[in-house]
Amino acid sequence: MEKILYTNFESADEIIASLLENKDIKRAVTRSNLYAFWKKIVKPKYKDKSRPWGMGGNGLMIIACENSIVAQELAMSKALLLAKLEPYMKTLKINVKDLKFDVKRWQSEEE
Repeated sequence: MEKILYTNFESADEIIASLLENKDIKRAVTRSNLYAFWKKIVKPKYKDKSRPWGMGGNGLMIIACENSIVAQELAMSKALLLAKLEPYMKTLKINVKDLKFDVKRWQSEEE
């Protein structure tokens, strides 16, 4: 039986680089990185009661909130939250102009 050598494997770096050439995947990874910083900028009592849900048009970031009280508290801190997000947005080259706090988008981790 002839021995087969597998030597033309692509490295993980090459696979990731080729995936990131896709514009949609690159955008999703960049947004995901921005979402990861949410818990660093929001007050500790809201870390588990809010999370980034997605992006809307014109630089709108949608934040899912556990209830209307959390949404209202975060809405009152919108300017501060945007200011805290600013360094991360510059690094990732994302422009978030506004935040929308949406109770309807909330799902618990167990669901």
